[in-house]
This record gives sequence, C-alpha cells and structure tokens, in this order.
Amino acid sequence: MVRTKRIALGLTATALALGAGIGVAGMASATTTPTPSTSSSATADGSTSTSTAPADGKGMRGGHGHGGFRGVDAAELATKLGVDEAKVTEALKAYRDASKPATPPAEGTRPDPAVKQAELAKSLAATLGIDEAKVTAALEELRTAEQADRAAALKTRLDAAVTDGKLTQAEADAVAKAVQNGVIGGGGR
Repeated sequence: MVRTKRIALGLTATALALGAGIGVAGMASATTTPTPSTSSSATADGSTSTSTAPADGKGMRGGHGHGGFRGVDAAELATKLGVDEAKVTEALKAYRDASKPATPPAEGTRPDPAVKQAELAKSLAATLGIDEAKVTAALEELRTAEQADRAAALKTRLDAAVTDGKLTQAEADAVAKAVQNGVIGGGGR
C-alpha cells in the first residue's frame, strides 16, 4: 500500500508540474505588451514631427489621446477652462459613457457635429461647474485650431506631391478644395 501511495503521489506531482508548466507557457504566449510605433509627419513649417503611439492605435490625437474625446485634447481644454486636466478627462469619459447609443446608427447616417458639440459643452459645463458659453467657446477654439492644423498639413503634403511630380498644381488645388468643402476626407465642416 505504501508503494501504491508513492506511485500515486509521484503521478500527481508530475501531473501538477506538467499542468503548471503548460499554464505558464500559455500565459507567456497569451500575454503580449503592445510596442509603441513611431510615425513621422511633415508640419506646416516644413519640419518633421515624430510621434510615438501604442500599436493598437489608441492615444493619437483625434481619438482619445491625452484623455480626449473625438478630437478634444483634455490637456488643452483644461488649460483653456482653467481647471485640472484629470477633472476634464473624467468629465469627457462620463460624457462618452452616457452618450453611447444603444444601437449603432443606420448605415450612411451620422449625427450632426454641431448638435454633438452642443451636447458635449452642456455636459462638461454641468460636470465641471463652468458656464456653458465658456465651454462652448473653448471647444470651438480647439476645433478651429485643429482644422487649421489639418489644412496646413494637407497643404504641405500636396505641395510635396506637386514638387515630386506626383500631382499638378491644378490637381492639388482641386484636392484641397474638395477637402475644404467636405467632399472627401476630414476637411472643414
């Protein structure tokens, strides 16, 4: 009987060690840390800007970068409003969570950006205890600055395409006009 117990105990220990080894190996292969990817882009003054973002695409401006929401940079908004960035980040998150639609919008439909911005301003004003007009003005300033940045970056890319012979000046002008009028891309609204 002692021999049977020893064999059973040995088999049990072997099974546990094997199971632990498989579990650790599985965990090691399943747990991956996204590595940052570096991207370069031309700025309006012709210099090159390099940014590092997580490989999953989050954290870039225009998304939720710096605690932002749909192009709103929490740090910039906090500065304009004179409040703590953490409070703005939390208020943006609360708005995002509260305004998630129960069902996805019908294909080909988009919510009116002006209505969404007004809802955001109202929510932020209530959450932060700031006058809604002040929040609306700050959001508008940020949106205008972002559009100017995008327009300058587009102009730089189009100028480079003309210089490289990829586009004629007339083609570049047509693209810029189409973006500005919202026909293509994310131009001025």
